[in-house]
Amino acid sequence: MSAVHRLLLEDALQDSPQTRSLLSVFEEDAGTLTDYTNQLLQSLQRVFGAQNEMSLATQQLSKQLLEYEKQNFALGKGDEEVIGTLQDFSEVVDELNTLHTELANQLADRMVFPMIQFREKDLTEISTLKDIFAIASSEHDASMAKYSRLPKRRENEKLKTEVVGEVAYSRRKQHQASMQYYCALNALQYRKRVAMLQPMLGYTQAQVNFFKKGMDMASKKMESFLSSVTSMNQSIQSQLDSEAEAMRQAQQELLSVEDSIYMPDQDASNPLINRNLIQKAGYLNIRSKTGLVTTSWDRLYFFTQGGNLMCQPRGAVAGGMVLDLDNSSVMAVDCEDRRYCFQITSPDGKTCITLQAESKKEYEEWICSLNNISRQIYLTDNPEAVAIRLNQTAIQAVTPITSFEKRHDTCAERVKPVAVEPSGAAPQDTPDSLEMITPGTPIQFDIMMPASEFLDQNRAGGGRRTNPFGESEDDCAAQSEDSLLHQMFVVRFLGSMAVRSHRSKEVIYEAMRQVLAARAIHNIFRTAESHLVVTSKSLQLIDPQTQVPRISFQLRDVVQFAAHQENRRLMGFVVEGPEISEEVEPSLSTYVFESNTEGEKICYTISLGKELIEAEKDPEALALLMKSMPLTSDGKFLVLESETGGAVQNGAEEGLESEA
Repeated sequence: MSAVHRLLLEDALQDSPQTRSLLSVFEEDAGTLTDYTNQLLQSLQRVFGAQNEMSLATQQLSKQLLEYEKQNFALGKGDEEVIGTLQDFSEVVDELNTLHTELANQLADRMVFPMIQFREKDLTEISTLKDIFAIASSEHDASMAKYSRLPKRRENEKLKTEVVGEVAYSRRKQHQASMQYYCALNALQYRKRVAMLQPMLGYTQAQVNFFKKGMDMASKKMESFLSSVTSMNQSIQSQLDSEAEAMRQAQQELLSVEDSIYMPDQDASNPLINRNLIQKAGYLNIRSKTGLVTTSWDRLYFFTQGGNLMCQPRGAVAGGMVLDLDNSSVMAVDCEDRRYCFQITSPDGKTCITLQAESKKEYEEWICSLNNISRQIYLTDNPEAVAIRLNQTAIQAVTPITSFEKRHDTCAERVKPVAVEPSGAAPQDTPDSLEMITPGTPIQFDIMMPASEFLDQNRAGGGRRTNPFGESEDDCAAQSEDSLLHQMFVVRFLGSMAVRSHRSKEVIYEAMRQVLAARAIHNIFRTAESHLVVTSKSLQLIDPQTQVPRISFQLRDVVQFAAHQENRRLMGFVVEGPEISEEVEPSLSTYVFESNTEGEKICYTISLGKELIEAEKDPEALALLMKSMPLTSDGKFLVLESETGGAVQNGAEEGLESEA
């Protein structure tokens, strides 16, 4: 006998659209078989009950046997022998239809009963398992929807444990139901052959046993035919038994695994992540707008094909393209208090989709694989090797933490240090990185302008723009004019993150290392230029196009600052947040920048500004300081050469690529 189609039990747990599509073919085949079985059973019952019309009934049966060939089973491969045998049976029925007169008892036992048993046992079992599988799938989808809505910021361990247990239970239940359903459908491919042949075998044997008259010429031929059919039937039955045993063993082996495979985020603390993928497939939640301010999340099956991101709903024959990934940007985002969200943006910025992964491992691998595809690695001769090499290069390109411990005194010779620790000083004991920065601290890669600014810029009538930090333009101008120090630097913001200490410059070096490492791993290299204005009272980061401050800090809140000792264009500072209460310590944040000049100059200017703050408290100290430093024509300190002119002109160019 030819091999039959099978549903793979290994695919039951993943429950992909391809498996669902193949399952629909099996279900369609079972429905067709059910219809045909009912029709065939009606014909057999007519033969059994129509003793007076036996000739007509057997003629109808002969015709019905020929209909099997015309059923167009979707999984009809391998039925040629069955079709040929049924055609032979049809000829036999035509020859014997005049002899069927008193076969009620034998027909009831050998012909009608096996078909009724097949319909009531096998086909009814398929229908019942189908309903159980549908219920288990609905419960799994409901539990996954509940799990996807778990909050990220206020995580309730008890609620999370309950929801994860519910997901594992529903997934295991669906896994068991699907495997039972698949086994029954696979077995049906054999049982339908037996069910089609066994009634006719019993029917013909009853005819031969009951009527011996007129069979002298045909008895040897008939016996040989029945013997071949019996052998074929036994062969099919043996294949069914071996297949059933193999499926039973496979089912036990698949169910003997640990319950952790059913948990959506089984190893969130230390997942094994493959960052060299160039293909990825799996279920993701996609956010879509349902109104002006409302959104919905749908769980769909996504996969990559070449340079495209594809999506295939359940039941669909094929997937459709969602987005061209070439040169697109992929980065993690915070979205609606959901975990494991990331965003894909097209190169022109017009198309942007937000997706949510099921676990941290899937979340990291999706981001890495999409970034690898966006760099068109899949077009190379050996894309996997290229992906491995590029990721190793990106990690090696990050400055190791040991390099921050070196000290040079070149910048100290160029610029007069005012209240700045000499770079050539002996290194202090470096604190542990865990004491400086909490592991897993999120990193912000951009400073977005407040939404009110964009509304103000587009407001009809050219109304006066409101400063997003609560200051009027006159206040800013007055503050700038009253300040004894006013220096502008062209910088590019690289990132910021919360820190735990500001007692040592090592916290800035560690923040630099983590920011640069994160940018290299997530392929974030494009930055926008801004103007960092240092006065004797504040630090302001100003948009060069609109001249609107993006963010501002009081200089007294800057508690630590330092420049990188090897890459001299890198600098950073630590800002202390407002004190909420005596019991709660104020928050600390580190900001990292890349400047067009040496970072030590910016640090020197900040140091001078902080010294001016202290000197303003003592008029004599302020006068002494003003005598020791050159002044401009308007009475301000002349610290460095102005960076206006060419620097301002270049500041209008957005999206420059950082050299850090």
